[in-house]
Amino acid sequence: MAITIVFLGEIVGKTGIFTIKSVMPEIQRRFNPDFVLANADSATGGAGLGVQHAVYLRKLGVDCIAMGKASYYKPDMTEFYPKAGWVLRPANLPERDPGRGWRTLQKNGKKIAVIDLLGQSGFSRVHADNPFLAIDQLSNYLRRETACIIVDFHAATTAEKLSLARHADGKVSAIIGTGGKVPTADARILPKGTAAITDAGRTGSILSVGGFDPDSKVREFLTGVPSWSKDASAQPEAQGVCVCVDEGGIATSIELFHIPGKEIHDEGISNS
Repeated sequence: MAITIVFLGEIVGKTGIFTIKSVMPEIQRRFNPDFVLANADSATGGAGLGVQHAVYLRKLGVDCIAMGKASYYKPDMTEFYPKAGWVLRPANLPERDPGRGWRTLQKNGKKIAVIDLLGQSGFSRVHADNPFLAIDQLSNYLRRETACIIVDFHAATTAEKLSLARHADGKVSAIIGTGGKVPTADARILPKGTAAITDAGRTGSILSVGGFDPDSKVREFLTGVPSWSKDASAQPEAQGVCVCVDEGGIATSIELFHIPGKEIHDEGISNS
């Protein structure tokens, strides 16, 4: 039984969340997905995920949310992880940290497993265990439950993402890179049947710098003075991939998509 998974690129700020709301009908119409996954490491104020946004994204139809280096940036979410089974923090963080790094999802007779992993390169504030060893252990364990295993690899360097994708080929159904907030043009099926892309992009403003106000980012580079940028709202777009997997867990296709969203309105979505 074939399974269709839509993975939404990293949600950035209030604009990104509103974009999810505006494009979800088009995603359902175009792909008719069995499961919708997303990375939300920058969803609340551009850094982390708050409880209100986690719950709201769930109501919008996101079945599972993966995080990254900002998993514990919001204290309310850190406390809420034990209750939020649909939100994952990286599995290669310390075992006793709040939350969990993988889970299985079942819907309409179809079952998948989702793994969240964090890269080791470029994240000076977070010290994760080796993701290569983690993917070996988790894929062996989860294959007992389902052949369809989807991995969000939140990493800072293309070298680490490309290396893990080749290492994971044949062990998981898809390995989707996040963290760069810019979609890459290398969506492909690897030789042993794993779908891969270096970065699925972002969901939020496209006329921005990584989803943030471009003027403040330019000023930061000109002056060297750090700027906590506000969300940008111009030209919202949902970026991501649609992956199809056969009954044996082998990916049959991966398609990168860009879906324009509606301009943001203030009603209905808070900044928390």
